[in-house]
Amino acid sequence: MVAKISAGSSIFAALSYNQNKVDDDHARVIFTNKMLDPDNGVYDMSVCLHSFESRLMANQRTEKPILHISLNPDPNDRLTDKQMSDIAEEYMQKMGYGEQPYVVFKHEDIDRHHLHIVSVRVDCEGKKINDKFEHRRSMAACRELEQKYGLVPADQKQREEGLPLKKVNYKDGDVKHQIANVIRSVAKEYHFQSLKEYKALISLYSIGVEEIRGEVRGTKYKGLVYSALNDKGEKVGTPFKSSLFGKSVGIEALEKRIEKSAETIKNKRLKERSKTIIAAAMQGTNKRADFEKALEKQGVSVIFRENEQSRIYGVTFIDHEQKCVFNGSRLGKEFSANFFNDLFNGTGNRPDNTFNPDGKQPFVPFEKHKNDFEENSNSGGIFDFFNFESSVSDEIEEQNLTRRMKKKRKRQRRL
Repeated sequence: MVAKISAGSSIFAALSYNQNKVDDDHARVIFTNKMLDPDNGVYDMSVCLHSFESRLMANQRTEKPILHISLNPDPNDRLTDKQMSDIAEEYMQKMGYGEQPYVVFKHEDIDRHHLHIVSVRVDCEGKKINDKFEHRRSMAACRELEQKYGLVPADQKQREEGLPLKKVNYKDGDVKHQIANVIRSVAKEYHFQSLKEYKALISLYSIGVEEIRGEVRGTKYKGLVYSALNDKGEKVGTPFKSSLFGKSVGIEALEKRIEKSAETIKNKRLKERSKTIIAAAMQGTNKRADFEKALEKQGVSVIFRENEQSRIYGVTFIDHEQKCVFNGSRLGKEFSANFFNDLFNGTGNRPDNTFNPDGKQPFVPFEKHKNDFEENSNSGGIFDFFNFESSVSDEIEEQNLTRRMKKKRKRQRRL
């Protein structure tokens, strides 16, 4: 089973996405927790909005208080509604949302029946529910539920699909829309300090990007072109100019993001968590597959670049918990491509117990540092990956809720 988690700012958007499915007879509500009881037994938009209102009104500082999760069992798992409801309830308990109001939709518009859960990330006092290391904890919860209910274990490909965003699949069609869903979120949410790091990040989702430069009538220009990639990393289909996706993913916006990311990473010391996790994984093995699995468990992806002779000449790490991208050499020579090439080919030594990524003190395994990093981590909820759509007929409910929340904030500022 694969879980995909999204944090958003609009409860209306999350609910309308599922309500549209219900209206088309492609989904239905199969379970609710701590929701208001509807008079007619139907959990429509109005009932759901009012069920979440008190916690959203109490929200203190959480910018993205909306939780939207999809749980995706294997197509071969034949589960009853009761079993799927139980799985959803136990998953929410394991993730710390068991006392929250939430509604569970079963989607049946494709052969692979799956669940969508809509809830809020703030408790009755308006405090944010702990979401530290959320991706890692979610993966652990899925593995536990697979064993308990005898589900088909998620393979490597499925786990990749369980990343914060969905990989582009050229064969599914509407490639432009698929690419847009990824790059708009990535460019906004992740920290990267070069175009090369951004390129490595989106390649994780089967997207390529190239910089183009030229001159027209004496005026120089530069821009970006995005493409879908196949399993071999080769471009497939028609490339798209960045202007088709909006300014936020163009070269100028990315250059500003790069500059801002460098300051954020430095000021908040975001390298430290990633370096500690990577160093711990390096101590545990000198086999590439085992190293990659160890990082995956900590919510970190790694991309190795190899030449025709299978020599590693580049490495990039992507920390999904902190939403940071680092070329290996940026973290230090101990994390460079040459080091890993020697390590995996048996010509180098893996770090011993005195290895330290900072050059200041002996290295301490990750588990001993865990609490410190949980307190200092800048991680937030995984960003939105759903293509939410709004239903005009219910917009008045959201507008009323929004007005009430604004009035509350104004009263608080006066106090």
